[in-house]
Parts: sequence; structure tokens; C-alpha cells
Amino acid sequence: MAVKEKAPKQTTEMKELKIQLVRSVIGRPKKQREVVKGLGLRKIDTVVIRKDCPEIRGMINKISHLVTVEVLEKK
Repeated sequence: MAVKEKAPKQTTEMKELKIQLVRSVIGRPKKQREVVKGLGLRKIDTVVIRKDCPEIRGMINKISHLVTVEVLEKK
């Protein structure tokens, strides 16, 4: 079997996500609370900056009703 080489990542333009918790996790299922904690959010109106990758996007999709997201361009 031939091994495929991965394409080099673009280092010139990195995207970051600004994630803000806008709804409470009180009364939410445990998995949603764990996702919020995994992103590093603690209280309402806290903001974290995370890199834009599929793993973070998946976490955001699970709790999209609790957070707001902005895409930041970093050069």
C-alpha cells in the first residue's frame, strides 16, 4: 500500500474562534455541561479564544444554543 503524504498546513493565515457563553448550563444535560467545561467556559459572558479546527467546531455544534461564536482572522 502506498502512503499518502499530507498537504502542508497553511501557516500564513490561521483562523481563531471567539466563543462566548450566553446561556446558563443549569438544568442542561451532563454532556452539554461537560462540553462547556471542555471549552474552558465557566460563567455566563466568559469569552475564550480557540483555534478553528473540526474538534472545536463539533463541540460548538453540540452547544450552539448556549454560545455565540465569532471568527477571528489572525495573520
